[in-house]
Amino acid sequence: MYDFNDKPDLNITPLVDIMLVLLAILMVTAPVVEFEETINLPTGSRSQQTQDVQKIDIIITKERVVTLNKNKVEIKNFPDSFLQFSSGKDQNTPIYIRADKTLQYDDIIFVLKSVKEAGFFKVALVTDG
Repeated sequence: MYDFNDKPDLNITPLVDIMLVLLAILMVTAPVVEFEETINLPTGSRSQQTQDVQKIDIIITKERVVTLNKNKVEIKNFPDSFLQFSSGKDQNTPIYIRADKTLQYDDIIFVLKSVKEAGFFKVALVTDG
């Protein structure tokens, strides 16, 4: 005879085993699946010619001598020399700073800060590579 007070046994071990196998399969296959969406990139106009843009080259040697478009200046006099050099120039002129890798960080930041304070914001630090 069946006793209604007995609770049925529920064995969940096979369920856990199946879920662990599915989880392992998912973990192995998920990094392999790549999603790729094709996009149409715009093409540039080939009729426009690139303009010869004026630029300013600043080179800092390891002796802390700054060359400003072939004019040599001591680094301590650079802010005044740059303000005098840049008066009347367009503020959107790109400036390229090249510095010797043995220089202290402060020297390069001093020159960069002087250029930014003069109102030029298109400044790039040129590296070898």
